[in-house]
Amino acid sequence: MTAKWAPDSWRSKPISQAPDYPDLAKLEAVEKKLRGYPPLVFAGEARNLMKSLATVAEGKAFLLQGGDCAESFAEFHANNIRDTFKVLLQMAVVLTFGAACPVVKVGRMAGQFAKPRSAPTEKIGDVELPSYRGDIINGIEFERSARVPDPERLVQSYNQSAATLNLLRAFAQGGFADLHKVHRWNMDFVAESAQGNRYAEMADRLTETLDFMAACGITSETTPQLRETEFYTSHEALLLAYEQALTRVDSLTGRWYDCSAHLLWIGDRTRQLDSAHVEFLRGVDNPLGLKCGPSLDPDELLRLIDILNPQNIPGRLTLIARMGFDKAEAKLPGLIRAVKRHGAKVVWSCDPMHGNTVKSSSGYKTRPFDRILSEVKSFFAVHRAEGTHAGGVHFEMTGQNVTECIGGAQAITDDQLADRYHTHCDPRLNASQSLELAFLIAEGLKAERAAGNGKRIAASA
Repeated sequence: MTAKWAPDSWRSKPISQAPDYPDLAKLEAVEKKLRGYPPLVFAGEARNLMKSLATVAEGKAFLLQGGDCAESFAEFHANNIRDTFKVLLQMAVVLTFGAACPVVKVGRMAGQFAKPRSAPTEKIGDVELPSYRGDIINGIEFERSARVPDPERLVQSYNQSAATLNLLRAFAQGGFADLHKVHRWNMDFVAESAQGNRYAEMADRLTETLDFMAACGITSETTPQLRETEFYTSHEALLLAYEQALTRVDSLTGRWYDCSAHLLWIGDRTRQLDSAHVEFLRGVDNPLGLKCGPSLDPDELLRLIDILNPQNIPGRLTLIARMGFDKAEAKLPGLIRAVKRHGAKVVWSCDPMHGNTVKSSSGYKTRPFDRILSEVKSFFAVHRAEGTHAGGVHFEMTGQNVTECIGGAQAITDDQLADRYHTHCDPRLNASQSLELAFLIAEGLKAERAAGNGKRIAASA
């Protein structure tokens, strides 16, 4: 029998990637303060997302999940939030209009502050300090005092998340997302590029369609779906003290929800069966994600699925494959076949970022864009071969004109990485590269739909 769950039952389990707070009394005081704060999201919103993800699991929609690698206090600005939201809207339109596929939009925003690290310390010259673990824990400055975990950062993260959510809700529901404004979403630095021109041509076609619909009486005023959009938030549930402090009982259902975000995921470094992270998330009713790296054994994956989604509820669990471009075709089919035999109702999503990080000749951590595209192509090809739905993509991006990932239509080189390398942790796609990825995904979805139609025609012949 499954052991009884409580919001604090994770504290008796083995935990990794946890900061070592020197002042536990201060941490406890901050947790108490957060427990009295209002929830950032609501249980009903999380249930709505799960319903939408259920349509993805059924092969009838696509999950677009993107945003910052690690949100920072220093770059917190309304324009940055707006521009990232713009790019996600652009990508969603490319997918919806280009592939005739509904898109579920989820941001890595309003809570993506903590980052797992491959080593507990980092060294520059002869100086070795604790690793930077995200602004919610410590500072990025390579100074001993900055690297000490500070509980007050949890409060600042909550406040920044609340402000970000407020703006995102205004953008999603206040007219900014109106499809009649599709041209205005194009970023100035992208507009003259090949991807910007391709987007503009698609926007022209969409505008013609909207004009025709308006002549038939279907406008933003009569059809809210043209004026508004549903937008959800997500982050890795890494810092469990913060997650527990924002976990609440839903007054309608009596179930527990982690109200720090709509969707929470478990990282590839914290997915051990008996880990604190698996224990915590098994007990909340939010939609969950699980990162699946190349070391994950199919039997272990099935045991994790049974722990995290014992009732096999569609939309509850998204499996986020992050294999690396050179391992996806070898490692992914075994996992897909095992899940299919098990009868598990999951969303399959592709994270083409985390398995393709390299160190450039100029010394910067980067991600070659051709490897990112290669893994996405492999993801779609494997699912077509297995007869399953390539249900989503999970990627790190920004609306800023950064030079962090080499390649793409802009042909960013190693020498150009230093020009605008602003990330606080891992390299992100810029708007042009994100659009390029969206057009590739749309082509993959078209091919998947064509293959499905061909099978149905053959079956009825």
